[in-house]
Amino acid sequence: MSEVRIDAEARTEFGKGGARRTRRAGKIPAVLYGHGLDPRHISLPAREFAHAMKGGTNTLLTVGLDGGSELALPKAIQRDPIRGTVEHVDLLLVRRGERVTVEIRVMLSGEPAPDTLVNHDLQTLHVEAEATHIPDGVTVNIAGFDVTRSILARDVRLPAGTTLLTDPEALVVGFLGAPTAEQMEAELAEAEAEAGIEHEPTDADIEAAAEGEDAGTDESDAGTGDDTSERS
Repeated sequence: MSEVRIDAEARTEFGKGGARRTRRAGKIPAVLYGHGLDPRHISLPAREFAHAMKGGTNTLLTVGLDGGSELALPKAIQRDPIRGTVEHVDLLLVRRGERVTVEIRVMLSGEPAPDTLVNHDLQTLHVEAEATHIPDGVTVNIAGFDVTRSILARDVRLPAGTTLLTDPEALVVGFLGAPTAEQMEAELAEAEAEAGIEHEPTDADIEAAAEGEDAGTDESDAGTGDDTSERS
């Protein structure tokens, strides 16, 4: 896992107004808590924090504060829903050797068997790991897997010292057979019918209808000729 040092400052302004002024100064309002200590309100340099998070949200931070330093993990990151900028950060104090509960990413590698669709049901797993040895994530190889296979949480190989907390029977990756063109057309037609969607007739539809009418007319004419012959 990544470990990054970042210098913080004690924050004396609170409330929405104080938070806005902190952000305008290029910093992020944050709170540092844990181990039964009173929460400490701090500010973090926004650019340095964004750079640190490139290593993942489980990046261990050495927070420099008041001439000392503390180890902390980002526990909650609040972002602006439109701009995506970080609005506030909760930092959890940790100690070396201490075990913590975190979420780690599940990444996939390899290609499944032909005509097989991948259902990546669980993107993350809850695990317990030592605070200074949190895995960045786990990679699951799905090369050649088909509809007869599935990957449960208990099947994922975790790094040494990491304990699975997610339900072992939870589905992580499932596999489905790719639908045929006929199945896709039938499903689309059914969905359109349920939605009440009607399409304008195509040239092919019009031609087919015209050919049907011509065939019916020919048969009618042939029948009329026979009747005339019998009456004569």
